Amino acid sequence: MSRIGRKPINIPAGVTVSVDGSVVAVKGPKGALTAKVHPNMSVKVEGSEVLVTRPNDDKENRSLHGTTRTVINNMVIGVTEGFKKELEVNGVGYRAQKQGSNLVMNLGYSHQVIIPEIPGITIECPTANKIVILGPDKQQVGQFAAEVREKRPPEPYKGKGIKYAGEYIRRKEGKAGKGAKK
Repeated sequence: MSRIGRKPINIPAGVTVSVDGSVVAVKGPKGALTAKVHPNMSVKVEGSEVLVTRPNDDKENRSLHGTTRTVINNMVIGVTEGFKKELEVNGVGYRAQKQGSNLVMNLGYSHQVIIPEIPGITIECPTANKIVILGPDKQQVGQFAAEVREKRPPEPYKGKGIKYAGEYIRRKEGKAGKGAKK
């Protein structure tokens, strides 16, 4: 039996979870999220807990069990606390700032890179070299952070570019010159 799948999900105060067939809806102080779960998984709300069960021990059902429970748990965490990804901008002249609802970045190109804020996502720039992406949907926050990082991924020689906070960039040695020692 799946260790994660059989753990009940506690519903905190101020959060409502409703199940309509294979659609699970979670409402809380930070917003509302819905997810369509696989029809084989049965989701029940009992008191202040959500239980996910599977019909049998087929390989497909075993793999869906823990995943379904985790998706619903992430929805509950998202509407109560929210999720956040922090990005760091490294490089001479590289900076990010918020203009209205747009993220405007100077990344060494001949033009500025402008990324508009999408619904459900909030962008903050506490300093010129830090970007914070906030939102209730874990998948959406991660995807948006990956799209921002994609505009200038960190390069291995000087480490210039956009990286996740805490990400380790494996550095390479530069090219050996003409008079270099062997």
